[in-house]
Amino acid sequence: MAGGFDVTRRQLMQTGLAFAGLAMAAPFAPALAADENKWSLTETTPGTVLGPFYPLVNQQMDPGSDLTVIKGAPGRAQGQLIYLMGQVLDIKGKPIKDVKVEIWQTNAAGRYNHPSDPNPAPLDPNFVGYGVGVTDSEGRYRFKTIKPGAYPVTQGWERPPHVHYQLTGRVDRHVTQMWFPGDPLNAQDRLLARLSPAAQAMLTGKIEAPRGDMEPNAKIAVFNVVLTNG
Repeated sequence: MAGGFDVTRRQLMQTGLAFAGLAMAAPFAPALAADENKWSLTETTPGTVLGPFYPLVNQQMDPGSDLTVIKGAPGRAQGQLIYLMGQVLDIKGKPIKDVKVEIWQTNAAGRYNHPSDPNPAPLDPNFVGYGVGVTDSEGRYRFKTIKPGAYPVTQGWERPPHVHYQLTGRVDRHVTQMWFPGDPLNAQDRLLARLSPAAQAMLTGKIEAPRGDMEPNAKIAVFNVVLTNG
């Protein structure tokens, strides 16, 4: 990918997160059918910093909802296959259609496909690390990707696996991140550990087993997002 975002990792470390209070969404069936996946809908999903490696898409890129293959490339991206899905709603619980959902992340080795990333970990020639989708009439989105790898930010700080989100609706633009449950690095992540337990729970995806139309070794990661208006 060409270009770079002018926020350094040091700035990322020093930048605070702007968070609203508690919120989470109505169920996304069937992956969100269980009671433990239901939250009280009161405020928007917490926002986070955009980060230093927001992709600037070049003309050769054709981003879509499948990040595991590149047109013309010989193989599939390395790593644990993940179906990332969820629902976008407003604070009244109404699904929001036609929201542009962008995601970007590291590859399985922990490197962004971005010229400003100083991580010496190898690039994956079959993984761009950026995807774009649009929510349907029920506010649902879905991506096929891999679980991102962790990477070092500075001495004593290694960021755990996470996925960046930018959602652009008719009124709202919202930037946030999703963390993976149970990762040992979550507790020391300076962007996550400073939050309340309730906020951490809102920004942590729910892992589910694959459905019948998915690869048997895949996982589902469910992440709902609540916007103010849409």
